[in-house]
Amino acid sequence: MKTDSSSSIGIFDSGIGGLTVAKAVIEALPEENIIYFGDTARVPYGIKSEETVRNYALQITDFLLSKGVKMILIACNTVSASAKDEIIKAAGDIPVLDVITSGTDAALSGEGGKDQIGVIGTLATVNSKAYVRSIKERNNGVEVIQQACPLLVPLAEEGWIDNVVARQTLHTYLSYFDETNIRSLILGCTHYPLFKDVIAQEFGGKKIDIIDSAESIAETARLKLKELRLENSGGGKLECYVSDRPQRFQELAERFLGRSLGDVQIVTLS
Repeated sequence: MKTDSSSSIGIFDSGIGGLTVAKAVIEALPEENIIYFGDTARVPYGIKSEETVRNYALQITDFLLSKGVKMILIACNTVSASAKDEIIKAAGDIPVLDVITSGTDAALSGEGGKDQIGVIGTLATVNSKAYVRSIKERNNGVEVIQQACPLLVPLAEEGWIDNVVARQTLHTYLSYFDETNIRSLILGCTHYPLFKDVIAQEFGGKKIDIIDSAESIAETARLKLKELRLENSGGGKLECYVSDRPQRFQELAERFLGRSLGDVQIVTLS
């Protein structure tokens, strides 16, 4: 399908977490049309095998391509770690950006990314060592310290962002970094920026550069569209699709985005 400047940017994640990317893109590129897909029937991805994640990701890629998107943003660290190359191949001439590359670039360009960089993510992302490889490829002298935080995704999906359970869970996970000298912490899951304020509070007075790859990937998308001369000048429409629970998704999405959505449509993938 031929694309042009009015074509949409496709963004996808396993659930609501990728809305952090959608929100950042809306703020950076308010004239762009966006198609968002949340695989709410099969969330979370972080506990599934790489083969399963790749199959899911390619199904979603096919759906976005069928909608004629001009760019695909992988708003899921687990997919970025497991299926980026396959998605790039499937997309052909359509540019594909991912949050791991964006997060790495942001961490290394900041003041804190010189000696030790911390990463929190799902089990799948941490076990894949995708951030370790990405960071080491750019600066082999940086030590990467990872911690899996598998309970944060279901907490985010339930909207439990700043309560006793969320705070205690984060305190337990982040205490892993107490004996380190990290000055940058990559939020290695697009759900995790929802906890950004609580995470900052957990580090107290310690100066930590918290890396939100959503902001970075939005800026990368802006520059890429400008390079390709595919910037839109009169859009701003957001379409949302899910594989299950559209009402629940809409409730959480509107609360997070601070705006009302049109009908959230169900798509059955195969």
